[in-house]
Amino acid sequence: MKRMRILPLAAALLFCATSFAQFGTFSKEELIKYTPDNPYPRFDDGRPRVPDEILERMKEVSIEEAWGVLHGKGYRLQFTGEWMNLHPDRVLVGRALTAAFVPKRPDLDGVTEAIGKEQGNKGGQNSWVIDRLSENDVIVIDLFGKVKDGTFAGDNLANSIWTKTKTGMVIHGGVRDIDGIFPLPDFGVFIRGMDPTGIADVTLLGINTPIRIDEATVMPGDVVLGGRGGVIFIPPQFAEEVCERSEEVRLRDEFGHLRLREGKYTPGEIDMKWTDEIKADFEEWKTTKKK
Repeated sequence: MKRMRILPLAAALLFCATSFAQFGTFSKEELIKYTPDNPYPRFDDGRPRVPDEILERMKEVSIEEAWGVLHGKGYRLQFTGEWMNLHPDRVLVGRALTAAFVPKRPDLDGVTEAIGKEQGNKGGQNSWVIDRLSENDVIVIDLFGKVKDGTFAGDNLANSIWTKTKTGMVIHGGVRDIDGIFPLPDFGVFIRGMDPTGIADVTLLGINTPIRIDEATVMPGDVVLGGRGGVIFIPPQFAEEVCERSEEVRLRDEFGHLRLREGKYTPGEIDMKWTDEIKADFEEWKTTKKK
């Protein structure tokens, strides 16, 4: 009889489960391996740590500007839309901490519960994810779109998420106790729906692993940018370039509006590809503006 071959990824996950007693969680070494282009320092668990200064600049970036950079780099599946956004006037920015759930299967759930108990985790499996959050993280949860019995957080857990992160949450599932969540200050909430039920019949399969949110693939440490148009997940290696491109666009708009008000150029000249004369004028104006 031929020996059965185990696929490399399955073998890696089996190794993680037996060696590290982790349920589908990447080790530090694996997370570093799967984010090779990260140019920044990392958290102790290996997750990329995009600097706070870049996160602050990202708050001025539009979804379209970020999408344009990523699309040009070949990252065409990083955006997801059609969310229930509790605060369309707010911008959500932070580093992704990911987790994935699957429909409950008793044998699988039993293993997860046993590992969780061994690790000293308290409360429900959704709480285990929240316990790992730090400031400027955004919790991103794959609950496969489940809303009824798929409410990842109520007002208590949402308050805990806000206290730890000061950012918000992206839940591909539901929430409950919305009247207790809505008043949280500067807390962006992207969900698929609301329901009075508690979370049930799901099993935590992984923390800080790649997850799927609609058609987007999200990696731990991606920069989450959420606004009126939806949510986009920006790999760390492109975060600063996204900010720079956005800042350049805003400067060009400011310059163009100024010159139109002055009557120096026509709308057609500003809207079309700029001439060498306009480009030189823009560069000189930028230099003066920086002084």
